[in-house]
Amino acid sequence: MDPTVIIRPEIALDDFLPIFLSSSFVLLFGVFYVGIYALVKMGTIRSFYMPAAYLFWVAQTYSMYLLSSLLSNDPFTTKVLILAMFGYLVVPHLYYHLNVRSEKRYEHSVK
Repeated sequence: MDPTVIIRPEIALDDFLPIFLSSSFVLLFGVFYVGIYALVKMGTIRSFYMPAAYLFWVAQTYSMYLLSSLLSNDPFTTKVLILAMFGYLVVPHLYYHLNVRSEKRYEHSVK
């Protein structure tokens, strides 16, 4: 039997640090975006900070694009990743909206 050969692209050593940092920034900026968004919606911090949450999302999207270009993804994969970032923008809004609607619905049935 022939052994299975896995062909994978090698990452140049010069690109390792930028790839590591951009992938770390995707996670870090995502945490800040969702954290600030949640804190504003809970009323813990003022709504004055909401634009900062969106700036973190923009930084996260740019980091994802940079990561995609450093990994030499094809254009289709890059478009899918950017589409996923728009999903990451919309999902917290949808979750908050559904949460508020369900609280209003069941609040009346409990009383």
